[in-house]
Amino acid sequence: MNLEARSRVKKIIKLLTKEYPGATTALIFENPLELLVATILSAQCTDERVNRVTQALFKKYKSVEDYTRADLNTFEQEIRSTGFYKNKAKNIILASKKITREFDGKVPSEMENLITLPGVGRKTANIVLAFAFGKIEGIAVDTHVKRLSQRLGLSKNDNPDKIEQDLMELTPRRHWGELNSLLIEHGRKICFARNPLCKKFGS
Repeated sequence: MNLEARSRVKKIIKLLTKEYPGATTALIFENPLELLVATILSAQCTDERVNRVTQALFKKYKSVEDYTRADLNTFEQEIRSTGFYKNKAKNIILASKKITREFDGKVPSEMENLITLPGVGRKTANIVLAFAFGKIEGIAVDTHVKRLSQRLGLSKNDNPDKIEQDLMELTPRRHWGELNSLLIEHGRKICFARNPLCKKFGS
């Protein structure tokens, strides 16, 4: 990647940090397990809706064992409004069983272990590592990050893993964690998929 793109990333981070100080995940959670579940539910769903669903969900399911014992049909209905609920329900229950069986009942804190869980790719793993364990191993690429990376000329790829590699190459490691949150904030408030408000922001 060229120096121009690296310089553009630094400028983007500076501008967005000023616009969105303290940007962080919008998901509400109290422990790694809750964040893992919430992040799986957030696929193709707004964080606002996920938080409404997990408000009741986390009162009922307080441990990995609770999820492993969950009735699949009941659980599907409890998360139905997040979309793709059948796959999400199956993955959360299977992931919980694997955590119980292979990781002593604790959500793993390493990338290589997290991505072995059903329903967990690098995006989910990056979010859990960053916000539950304070570990920055990469840059989570969701729909906002993908859209902005392409619009800002930071990546020409469509594959999230390849976009992540492009962003990691362009961005100083110390900024990996914040870049995700900044791009998501800007994507939600200004750089919409349709009719973005770029002129209002001054970009």
